[in-house]
Amino acid sequence: MQEATQVSPARTTAAAPATAPPVRPGRVMALDAYRGFVMLLMMGEVLEFGRVAEAKAGNPFWQFLAHNQSHVSWVGCSLHDLIQPSFSFLVGVALPISLANRLARGQSRWQMSLHAFWRALVLILLGVFLRSIGAPQTYWTFEDTLTQIGLGYGFLFLLAQTPVRVQWLTFGLILAGYWLAFALYPLPGAGFDPTAVGVPADWPNWLHGFAAHWNKNCNFAWAADTHIMNWFPREKPFLFNDGGYSTLSFIPTLATMLLGVTVGGMLRSDRTPWGKVQWLVIGGVIGLAAGWLLGQAGICPVVKRIWTPSWVLFSGGWCLLLTALFYSVMEIGQRKSWAFPLVVIGMNSIAAYCLDHLAGDFISGSLTTNFGERVFQVCGPAYYSLLHGGAVLLIYWLILYWMYRQKIFLRI
Repeated sequence: MQEATQVSPARTTAAAPATAPPVRPGRVMALDAYRGFVMLLMMGEVLEFGRVAEAKAGNPFWQFLAHNQSHVSWVGCSLHDLIQPSFSFLVGVALPISLANRLARGQSRWQMSLHAFWRALVLILLGVFLRSIGAPQTYWTFEDTLTQIGLGYGFLFLLAQTPVRVQWLTFGLILAGYWLAFALYPLPGAGFDPTAVGVPADWPNWLHGFAAHWNKNCNFAWAADTHIMNWFPREKPFLFNDGGYSTLSFIPTLATMLLGVTVGGMLRSDRTPWGKVQWLVIGGVIGLAAGWLLGQAGICPVVKRIWTPSWVLFSGGWCLLLTALFYSVMEIGQRKSWAFPLVVIGMNSIAAYCLDHLAGDFISGSLTTNFGERVFQVCGPAYYSLLHGGAVLLIYWLILYWMYRQKIFLRI
């Protein structure tokens, strides 16, 4: 997510050449590339690796790609599961840089505060709007990426202006408090019927022992949603979310964003470039190890769908390591030209998000209408979804590239 809440067509200068993006002084291109990589993973769902894997049953290569293009059922992590934490983390990383730029332009704290809370509201409503497309009425749920970020963004803005020790203390309190809320919520009784909350009785992902406090649709966050979701107009009373997602995940998501704020502050510090990479790598390894150990010990399972504290640590570790990778290659190694396609996406991430949600079906249908299906079966029926989705993905990128050339950036 980028700063400012308008489409900004700055057309007074010539368009930049295709090999080098128009970067503001002090802009960290590595963050744009990382953001672009994340958005590419999201838009890349149109490639439908799962269908190819079905057609090529038993092929480990396509099975691997299909696994990492889908969310795990409950405990664990795939590459696809890292999209939302990475996007949330990068919102936090960008905030200290944004605040510094706005202060340098002479904006007052009051102006910045109004903008921050306006941005939070827009993100919440945009998320609800995009989820409501095709629904018979407004679909009031709050578990998607934009809405989760919006729910916590106002708090993040306030915390970003506190000392680093306060940020780390808040980070720890969020994780401890959220863990305690789940741990203290009573487990279902002996007569509990899991099918009443949308979970098959023979579901293979049931947790046992103390870890059962984090089971699907019978936990603290689910109980809260049975109240919160019914405050809004619905076709029928809310009983559960099919995927097990919850509104209250915005609280630990705030911890993920807060981790990003500390990284953004560190990147602006006077540490040496390799010192910054070392900080990121050590922090990443600690986060991965801590999250994994908490899960293995049964203290707190690593579940993205309810954003458990161990998930904050585990996914946060990956975010730090990916930041270290992009930063060392692009900012220290100065190898930037390869990332140009990612930068095009990353500098217009909100446009990419909306494009994927609003235009996908139209572009897909138009390709079939105008070119037919046979052209996408040139490599055989098994690869139809791959070639057709690749064409959709290319059109996405060309639209973003045109916007980039015209210096049109959709910002919230």
